[in-house]
Amino acid sequence: MSLLKTLFGSRPSTASVAKDRLQLIIARERSDHAAIDWLPRLQKDLLEVIARYVPVEPDAVKVEMERSDNLELLEINIALPDPGTSRTPSSAGR
Repeated sequence: MSLLKTLFGSRPSTASVAKDRLQLIIARERSDHAAIDWLPRLQKDLLEVIARYVPVEPDAVKVEMERSDNLELLEINIALPDPGTSRTPSSAGR
């Protein structure tokens, strides 16, 4: 009998496969909810820091999180104004 197991392998029980799949689904849902919590705060913080140095519109900072298999990608897009058109009165004399 062990020769058959060696040749064909042993299949995991359906209960253990279902348990593993459920754990993956729960972990993914938890990470999705966590991203919802901190992404808007990150976007707001980035906007505040950038606004210290450059005048920017509130919708100029976009933060997105993409997930696929074992990869997580945090994408941050910042639309900065043209240097010639966004001069403030305090920086005009420099």
